[in-house]
Amino acid sequence: MEKIKFFYGDDVPLEMHKVRVVQKLNLRKIDERVDAITGAGNNTFLLQNKDVFLDMLTDSGVNAMSDIQMAAMMVADDSYAGSQTFTKLENKVKEIFGKEYFLPAHQGRACENILAKAFVSEGDCIPMNYHFTTTKAHIGANGGYVEEIVFDKGLEVTSTNPFKGNMDTNKLKGLIDQLGREKIPFVRMEAGTNLIGGQPFSLQNLKDVASVCRENDIPLVLDASLLADNLYFIKMREEAYKDTSIRDITTEIAECTDLIYFSARKLGHARGGGICTNNHDMFMKMRELVPLFEGFLTYGGMSVREMEAIVVGLDETMDFNMINQGPQFIAYMTEELQKHNVPVVTPAGGLGCHVNAMEFVSHIPQDEYPAGSLAAAIYIAGGIRGMERGTLSEERFPDGSEKLADMELVRLAMPRRVFTLSQVKYAVDRISWLYENRNLIEGIRFTEEPKVLRFFLGRLEPVSDWQKKLADKFKADFGDSL
Repeated sequence: MEKIKFFYGDDVPLEMHKVRVVQKLNLRKIDERVDAITGAGNNTFLLQNKDVFLDMLTDSGVNAMSDIQMAAMMVADDSYAGSQTFTKLENKVKEIFGKEYFLPAHQGRACENILAKAFVSEGDCIPMNYHFTTTKAHIGANGGYVEEIVFDKGLEVTSTNPFKGNMDTNKLKGLIDQLGREKIPFVRMEAGTNLIGGQPFSLQNLKDVASVCRENDIPLVLDASLLADNLYFIKMREEAYKDTSIRDITTEIAECTDLIYFSARKLGHARGGGICTNNHDMFMKMRELVPLFEGFLTYGGMSVREMEAIVVGLDETMDFNMINQGPQFIAYMTEELQKHNVPVVTPAGGLGCHVNAMEFVSHIPQDEYPAGSLAAAIYIAGGIRGMERGTLSEERFPDGSEKLADMELVRLAMPRRVFTLSQVKYAVDRISWLYENRNLIEGIRFTEEPKVLRFFLGRLEPVSDWQKKLADKFKADFGDSL
C-alpha cells in the first residue's frame, strides 16, 4: 500500500492489491443487533458471526491470504513425521531470523505454554514492556508473576511519542538488582504492545534492553506476533533506519534476542506458530514438551497446508508494500475519528484503531467495565464487533477485588487486506454518531464470571435499560436505515 497524492480531494491509503474472492456480509437491523448482543451476554466474543457486519474483533487468523499462499497450500507434504513442508518452514525461519533451532506450535499461546512450563518456577518474575493476557495467565499458572516496566510515557493515551512500547532499562536494572538474576528466567519484549494500543518499541531500545540482559546473563525473549507492524514503525519513525530494508531491520532485531516466538495467525497470515533460538540448552528443554502438548516435532499441531502458507507469509512480511497496509488504514481511521472529536489512542499504532473508553464514557465507573460497555454499544450502533481491552481483560486480585486496568480501550482491529475504505468510513460514521449520544451508554455487570481469562467466556448484563434507549435514539435519527 502506498500513500498516494490525489489531485482532487484528500489523500487516502491506496491498496496495492486487488480483490479476487469475496464473502457475503450481513447487516442486521437495530433491534436484531440488540437481541444479538443480549444473547451473547454483552460479550463480543460470544456473538455469532452471522450477526456481525464488520468483524474488528481481532487480526488473529482472519487476515486475507495472498494468491501465492493459497497456491502453496496445494503442494503440502502431509507426512506425520519428516514432512518436507516442515523442512521448508524450518529453513525459512532460519533464513529470516537467523535461528538454528525451530519448534512448531499450533498458535502463539501454545508457544507461551511451552515457554512457561520450561522456564518459569514458583516465585519467578518475568519483566516485560507490557503483558498480554494469555502470556500473563501461563506465567501465573506456573507460579510466576509479571512485572511491567514500559517507560512512563507509554501509558499516556494521547501522545506524540513514536515508541510508546519501549521498556524502561533503568527499571529493568533496578529489578535485577532487587530480585537477583536467578529469580528472572527471561525478559520478554512484545513487538507492538497489544493492550496499550499496539504501540511499538524502537530498535535502539531493544538493543539497550539486550545489553542489560547480556550483562546479567538473562535470556531476552521476543514475542514477534505483531512484528510486521513494529518493522513498519521502525522504518517510518526511527531516523537511523529510514533507509534500511525491512529484511535488514528484522536481522538486527533477531540478533538482539536469545529466543523468538510468534503466532502465525498474525505474523505470516496463516494459522500456526513457532519458537526459534540458537541456544541448544533452551531448545532441548522445550523440545520434549512439543509432542506432549502440540504434536510431533515436524508439525506441532499445525496443518501442513497452513505451514506452506506461513513459509510464503514470512517472505511477504519482508515486503514493505505489504506490511504498510495495516498501519496506514489504522492511521486513517484514527485521524477520521479525531476529526469528530472521538477520543482515540495516539499516535496510531498497529493491530487496530483503539478508542479511549475512559474518556468516551467517562461517566461509567471502571468497575462497571466502560470498555466492555462501549464495545457492546458500538456493536448496537453499527454491527461492528470490536474487543474490550480494559478492566474486563484483567483478572481479579486474590481477595476478589478488581484490578483496574491502566487503560480502558476498545480495539477495532484491522485484519490485513480484508476491509475496504468505504467500510472503514462506515465504522467512523457510526462510532462518531455514538459519541454524540454517549450519555445514553451505561455500565455492565457480570452474570457469569470465569476465574481465568474471563473476557473470553464471561457473560454480562446492562445495569439498566440503556441499550433499548440507545436503539430508540438510533431509530429516531436513522429511521428504517440499517
